Amino acid sequence: MTKLIHLTQYKLIELTGVDSEKFLQGQLTCDVTKLKTGDSTLTAHCDPKGKVSSVFRLIRVAQEQFYLLFRTDLLPAGLEQLKKYAVFSKVAFAEPEVQLAGVIGENCGQFSASFVVNSGNAAILINPAERLEFNASAEAWDCVEIQRGYPILSAKTQNEFIPQALNLQCIEQAVSFQKGCYIGQETVARAKYRGANKRAMFIFKARSQIIPEIGGEIEMRLENGWRKTGVILSAVNFGEVLWLQVVLNNRLEDGQQFRLAADETALELYPLPYELV
Repeated sequence: MTKLIHLTQYKLIELTGVDSEKFLQGQLTCDVTKLKTGDSTLTAHCDPKGKVSSVFRLIRVAQEQFYLLFRTDLLPAGLEQLKKYAVFSKVAFAEPEVQLAGVIGENCGQFSASFVVNSGNAAILINPAERLEFNASAEAWDCVEIQRGYPILSAKTQNEFIPQALNLQCIEQAVSFQKGCYIGQETVARAKYRGANKRAMFIFKARSQIIPEIGGEIEMRLENGWRKTGVILSAVNFGEVLWLQVVLNNRLEDGQQFRLAADETALELYPLPYELV
């Protein structure tokens, strides 16, 4: 069954102006100049130390018009950070009144809207052309995002990780290592070319009703017991299954055992849909 979801966990920001491309190019990890009209990519905005302050979907609507699809939780600080660097650029930010809907299923391509972002068996509709009867919760969309390996950053984990610790170098055009300078670029480049990054994001699932705290830890089995490890990036309970994204050491041993710290429920490692690089 096709799932129709009201994406209440997202807000849309519109950026316009003659300097919009140039401004974003100097701020974001993706190569904005290679984004064609109608295309989109996940991207990140970093602080000067290369730590990710926000992850969002960048959509090129026209030559001088972009949509920034933020998670609501990230919007206040993330937008403030962008605006701080925009004071000398001819750009304008707006928050238009739009309806955001998610479609999951093989027939997601049959729906139309003022703007559609298609990605496999899921799509984001910006102002759907028809009235939709929503039949699934926002958690259903977050569950799909987790299974795709798309990092769900929250206010609790802003400015904690470099892009590679969130696997962003593996996703779409999220990180470019060929473009010129942007905020935090030196740290991001050093992590790639000098092997400075030692962490990656992994997916876990479990049969548990407990939703652990974002920013908390899980436990890893050692020879002499269990030890707390990692940082929980996101947690969603959907269909009586708990889904987690956890940032860990990027070199896991085969057969390594993990569990929830709260109730000792065993965690099953779910395969990433891409190869870590």
